[in-house]
Amino acid sequence: MDDLLVLIMAGGIGTRFWPLSTKERPKQFLKLFPDDRSLLQKAYERIEGIVPPERVIVLTNTAFVDLVKEQLPQLPEDNIIGEPLRRDTAAAICLGALLARRRFSNPIMVVTTADHIIEPVESFQKTVLSAAREAAKQNTLYTIGVIPTYPATAYGYLEIEGEPTIVDGLKHYRLLSFKEKPDLPTAESFLASGRYLWNSGMFVWKTETILEAFEKYLPKHIELLEEVVKKESLSPPNLHEAFVQLTPISIDYGVMEKVEGVRCVFAPFFWKDMGGWLSLADHLTRCEKENHIKGQVRLLESDGNIVFCQNSEDLVVLVGVSNLVVVRAGGKTLVAHKEKLEAVKKVAEDL
Repeated sequence: MDDLLVLIMAGGIGTRFWPLSTKERPKQFLKLFPDDRSLLQKAYERIEGIVPPERVIVLTNTAFVDLVKEQLPQLPEDNIIGEPLRRDTAAAICLGALLARRRFSNPIMVVTTADHIIEPVESFQKTVLSAAREAAKQNTLYTIGVIPTYPATAYGYLEIEGEPTIVDGLKHYRLLSFKEKPDLPTAESFLASGRYLWNSGMFVWKTETILEAFEKYLPKHIELLEEVVKKESLSPPNLHEAFVQLTPISIDYGVMEKVEGVRCVFAPFFWKDMGGWLSLADHLTRCEKENHIKGQVRLLESDGNIVFCQNSEDLVVLVGVSNLVVVRAGGKTLVAHKEKLEAVKKVAEDL
């Protein structure tokens, strides 16, 4: 498609990957994988074949603009936008949509994030293009759903209605509702029903369609951010003046849950949200007794552990322990039970 634009959201601070992820260099810029590509670079490479660099906009934190330029030098500099304050996904998407309209009139927008693992790329691109064509025809908001493989409590869910429509060999559904992160019994009931998909946090729509939804449900976002875009200056002072007045809210809460007729395309590809240390396990070296390791690590009578040692000069030794996450990075050490990893976010924020 010629009239496509991609918005990559890359402003997170990655507290669940502390101490490797820091406020100076959060997880989307880290090279955690054998191919030596960061999550941000992988996000760009997924869409590289379907849209040119000048039609890719990256929304990040002001402090990370130089990191984005370093890792994605092919992007025009004015396509890398630094948000002065964290105001959740609705603010980022509204700003991106207003920029898209000003620069390209009414393109089909693909919204993705810089913290996913998606394979294979060809399947992802086919899914995005199918959703884009349908969004263009129907003037509807589209999201991408992932079939749940276990009762996850860290993801939101999409409730689908009836039988799918087959388009381009892919399943397209009408959505009944968005469900926020459930407790375990609720997640188990979702899985058993067969009527729910994981909410991937990726969206496809016409620019004018999403802006009409903002006008209806979050008009203050339009009012404040359109003034900045009209000034043709996205300098930190101008953006700060607008962002400081915005109420932090996600696109799901603020818009998607309220719109009728939202549609969803089923993702036929592998998808993983790299939300924390448990999600990295499959990308580390697996050794005996279900331990997953990287770096200089020695284990004795230990099983089910994840051990990450960043510095080749450091050595981590585990003796007689199970189900721990042990990370040595940046002169700091994390030791946590797998079942208590949610507390890492609070520790990182406190520090």
